[in-house]
Amino acid sequence: MGSVRLYAAVAAGSFRRYATYRVATAAGVFTNTVFGLILVYTYLALWDERPQLGGYDQSQAVTYVWLGQALFATLALQGGGFEAELMERIRTGAVAIDLYRPADLQLWWFAADLGRSFFQLLGRGVIPFAFGALVFPSALPSDPSLWLRFLLALLLAMVVSFGIRFLVALSGFWLLDGTGALQMLMVTGMFCTGMALPLNAFPEPLGGIVRALPWSAMLQMPADLLMGETGALRTYAFQAGWAVVLLVLGRMVQVAATRRVVVQGG
Repeated sequence: MGSVRLYAAVAAGSFRRYATYRVATAAGVFTNTVFGLILVYTYLALWDERPQLGGYDQSQAVTYVWLGQALFATLALQGGGFEAELMERIRTGAVAIDLYRPADLQLWWFAADLGRSFFQLLGRGVIPFAFGALVFPSALPSDPSLWLRFLLALLLAMVVSFGIRFLVALSGFWLLDGTGALQMLMVTGMFCTGMALPLNAFPEPLGGIVRALPWSAMLQMPADLLMGETGALRTYAFQAGWAVVLLVLGRMVQVAATRRVVVQGG
């Protein structure tokens, strides 16, 4: 119980930390709304030329856009979560202090990232999503139980997102500069999550390959679940499978990286 309270306190502290940046949050809401508008009108033009592209109609394509804008910061789809901070602590040697804490490194950062994710969902994600649903035709479900199933999928998406970014952050133990790894995270996040274009619209066999990767568990599958394009059990199994793989792999890399930590200057 003590450990649970510890990580709950870490998550709550992370939530409060991000809640202090009110101007940055307002700027993020504005940015997500503007980019949502740009993407919506781009999608409408594309779906005029290619009706039912990827199995979506126009209202589903529009809903997908606004869901992506709502989850962009929530899931740190192109980075921007804890990973840059952890890589900097590794670079400077401050991670040695983290390893002396009576807490697990992976669980500590997972709790902190959950707090950040929940704040970004409420503070930055809800308004653009509500704006899109009110202004444009949408394909949102009326069944409350489907929304509950979507929220569970969203929680699993948070775990998958953390797992990917934790592995990227741990690469800092071997890299002198993590800038390249963070840039790769940004590029793969744009392409493989479906932020630029739904993965269902990718040509085969590329589409099948990308949909089998963990990034599709973050946006594509929750979106399909919300719009009734896939079943809950299939979504949960895929997400949970990748979550376990990524967390176990992260644990193995953490053990290998921290077995012998050398801090500059001592």
